[in-house]
Amino acid sequence: MNTENHQQLLDVLTREGVLIHATVRYWRATKKLKPEDLGLDPDKVTDRLISLGHKKLLPKEALEPFALIESRTHALVEASTFPFLKGLSRFLPNAKLQEVLDRINQLAGEFAQAKAQFLAAYRETREKALEEWRRTAVKLVPDPDRLIASIEAAFPDPGRMERAFEFGTQLYQIRAPESLDLQLVQASDQQAVLAARQQAAQQAEERIHLEAERFVSDCVATLRQETAQLCEEMLESMRSGKTGVHQRTLNRLTKFIEEFRKLNFVGDRQMEAELERVRQEFLSRTAEEYRDNSVASQRLREGLQGLANVARDLARQDAAELVEQFGQMGHRRLHLAAKERNHRAGKQAAVSVQESALQ
Repeated sequence: MNTENHQQLLDVLTREGVLIHATVRYWRATKKLKPEDLGLDPDKVTDRLISLGHKKLLPKEALEPFALIESRTHALVEASTFPFLKGLSRFLPNAKLQEVLDRINQLAGEFAQAKAQFLAAYRETREKALEEWRRTAVKLVPDPDRLIASIEAAFPDPGRMERAFEFGTQLYQIRAPESLDLQLVQASDQQAVLAARQQAAQQAEERIHLEAERFVSDCVATLRQETAQLCEEMLESMRSGKTGVHQRTLNRLTKFIEEFRKLNFVGDRQMEAELERVRQEFLSRTAEEYRDNSVASQRLREGLQGLANVARDLARQDAAELVEQFGQMGHRRLHLAAKERNHRAGKQAAVSVQESALQ
């Protein structure tokens, strides 16, 4: 793929989705243990052989709401995106953008509510935790007062606690780096800095163009592999389940087909056609109907196995042709959009001329 095609591919990616990064940060309520906390001589404890780990300042349930929100946020982003630049960020297709942002906003609201409740009860929670530590320290170490003093000092002041909590979402556009501004660089250093920055920008641009091509190819392979994996999991569920075909299993395939369409920003028509064929052929029956019809049930199993085989074979194929088509498709879209804008502008200009003539 030449430089022009690389740039077209990058331009299409920029139009077809955004990069998203979600951050869930909260106080973990842990502190690294020191040898003296346990009444040990620091000079006799070697890091090569002994790791004291961390102690939990609060019971696990005190921070469970934040852990749950964090896991749901990361699961949402990972299920709706593709890793870009080896996971440095996540690519979110436009078709999933509003759905993901709506859910992200809901999780942000839950986080804000959990944060307010935690901060309101922080003083009381801290005192209860310290009291529990006092009872436990007596049984753990020969000098419980020293351990309790260390634990108490590890609790942040209530006035500083709020800054330890943050729920944030950032959206970015994919863009290759350009030459950097030298206005803040001393004149005597500009020549050397210019050369270094130009070289760095060129190397970064070459890398992001190459990674963009790999990224699109990986996205195609990932969706195909996930199709095969889903079919295998459905077949295993039907083999091991007491009822054979379960409605939840069929609903899972229906939902996957819908999600595939939203995530298929590259335009993998071959895989999409296979899924549509399976949907029309096998998802018009209910699970109960399959359980009552052994012939139909066997055809369903054969259909799922056939889809898994096709998806796996496609995943192994070189997606270079599909990647190139994706770049060209975006170029055609841009050309058609430009023609439409020019056409509308021409019509508007004609209307303005007529209005001027009438006046």
